[in-house]
Amino acid sequence: MHLYAAADGAVLAVTGPPDDLRTRRRLGDHRIECVAGDPRVPARAFCGTFDAGLFRTTDGGETWHESGAETVIDSVTSLAISPADPDVVYAGTEPSTVFRSTDGGETWAELPSLTDLPSASSWAFPPRPHTHHVRWIEVDPVDPDRLFVAIEAGALVRSLDGGGTWQDRVPRSKRDTHSMATHPDRPGHVWDAAGDGYAESDDGGTSWTTPTEGLGHGYCWSVVVDPADPGSVLLTSARSPMRAHNVGAAESYLYRSRDGDPWERLDDIGLPTGAGATRAVLASGLVGGECYAVNDHGLFRTADFGDSWTKLDIPWGEARRTAAGLAVVG
Repeated sequence: MHLYAAADGAVLAVTGPPDDLRTRRRLGDHRIECVAGDPRVPARAFCGTFDAGLFRTTDGGETWHESGAETVIDSVTSLAISPADPDVVYAGTEPSTVFRSTDGGETWAELPSLTDLPSASSWAFPPRPHTHHVRWIEVDPVDPDRLFVAIEAGALVRSLDGGGTWQDRVPRSKRDTHSMATHPDRPGHVWDAAGDGYAESDDGGTSWTTPTEGLGHGYCWSVVVDPADPGSVLLTSARSPMRAHNVGAAESYLYRSRDGDPWERLDDIGLPTGAGATRAVLASGLVGGECYAVNDHGLFRTADFGDSWTKLDIPWGEARRTAAGLAVVG
């Protein structure tokens, strides 16, 4: 097992067999927004912070160093690694800008402006309405030149040429996307978890549907697909932002849909849900049925895609904190 989690007030690098895990805690002095790693280069990972820019490790999380300090804005809110080339990395920031590295994070270049799009005048993040940021970047695993960029809040935009140009939001697309998922065995399909609901596209983002039968909570946060079965989807959601993120008022849930069937809520499965649990961040594993989840209660793993979860035995602080990111690399 090898993963990176933005949780428990730090970046946690967790490695080893399940019965003998090693955990390294780093960057605990920063407000961490996101992490990204890739199984092709498991010792290298990236961490975005709101207050100190972007960090990179090349030794499995032992040490972290600033990356692109002279180029990338201080507030890094999203990260993605190209499925076609692990040296191609994208970073999204506040205010909404996308940067790209083609050498594994050694150097970075700003991509053409997002704010030239017509809808940009309506973008605003409610807690800081004077600004907005890139909450998620998804790179199509079949066509890596197709990028989806979620602006929190206001638009889901895309590029068909690797970020050379941008296309504005389309009708029925979500305005407050928090995470997305794609799958190499289902070309053109996109799963979208958003504050304004759930949506899917089957044509690479040109049109969208909202298959929400059985989904009892509309503030959606994290969505993942079974590595071996693009018909199986897990989703975390809550009734509102406060119920999702605020530890004192938390009440969030886990849902699953299979083969387009209505959503089913998964309760009493070993992963804390319901009252007292913040929304979990999910990350698919590397084999069929495997998924990881992290929330304010700890780090969890399922081998049957949600039927049962096991809490991983790693050091965890007494203070409950809302998790920010998760990347599985081995």
